[in-house]
Amino acid sequence: MRWRAVGTSQAGARQSAVARELNVYRSVIHRLLNHNRRDQNVSRRRGSGRRRITTAADYHYLLQCARPRRTLTARQLAAQLCDAAGRPISRQTVSRRLNEGGLFLTTTCCLCAFVPNVRQSAVVLGL
Repeated sequence: MRWRAVGTSQAGARQSAVARELNVYRSVIHRLLNHNRRDQNVSRRRGSGRRRITTAADYHYLLQCARPRRTLTARQLAAQLCDAAGRPISRQTVSRRLNEGGLFLTTTCCLCAFVPNVRQSAVVLGL
């Protein structure tokens, strides 16, 4: 519909005629033509809300780094991505992007080996 409106308008039709033909308000056609004049494009406007700091390339790089080394923490991955991208990216953002990619980070914990105390058992047995 967008390109059809631009093409009809460039063919010499008035905005009101184009709006009537496409069954939309004239203000829609006016805004569309202004956008086309300014950007030479009639694609959709970007969505509202806060823009993401991580690009698609950052996202793919992050997943490629995290998959083979599952023991890295989000803080370590954030530092690695910050060095590669050249801009600060928080640990929470990295954690969210990994969760979107299906890589759920676990918190690092200290693994303790439960080995029976040999001396204590030797004393009990009288050895």
